[in-house]
Amino acid sequence: MKITKVYTKTGDEGLTSLVGGYRVKKTNSRIEAYGTVDELSANLGLLASWMKDGDDKDIIIRIQRNLFTVCSNLATDQSKMPVGPSYKLVPSEVDVLEDEIDNINASIPPQTAFILPGGSHEAAICHVCRTVCRRAERRIFFLHETSAVDTEILRYMNRLSDYLFVLARKLNFLEGVREKIWKSQ
Repeated sequence: MKITKVYTKTGDEGLTSLVGGYRVKKTNSRIEAYGTVDELSANLGLLASWMKDGDDKDIIIRIQRNLFTVCSNLATDQSKMPVGPSYKLVPSEVDVLEDEIDNINASIPPQTAFILPGGSHEAAICHVCRTVCRRAERRIFFLHETSAVDTEILRYMNRLSDYLFVLARKLNFLEGVREKIWKSQ
């Protein structure tokens, strides 16, 4: 795909195009959903920029690629045109996240209390990613109330926030940073 112009001036009046050229308001729930997923991907890029090369960083980049697929799917109004095969999330990607969650949980101390977000720089960014992921999931479910959303996307986003939680714990553990736990007053 060759992109010759970054600006089109077609959105100056508050409308934007979906896949297929259909125009909607920029406040549309579909735009809010995939815009929040894009925000998550940008935050994951920030996280990756702080991470050492290795398996964890590779998974983050894999997730970013999957989120691009999620955005493409969400940017397609399925009531007006079918979603192309390249815009569908492969079901095994949920399995990848579940395997990563299980492997991380087996390699770090068990969680015994509620944990305050933070810790090492990487873990703190990972917690930000987790909260943006939860917001993206809420926006996608809001869209799902009025439009069809692929169930693999719903599953993936739910698992992704779980993965980001345990990854933050792992990053703190590897850095030797003690997690701060929540205690009621």
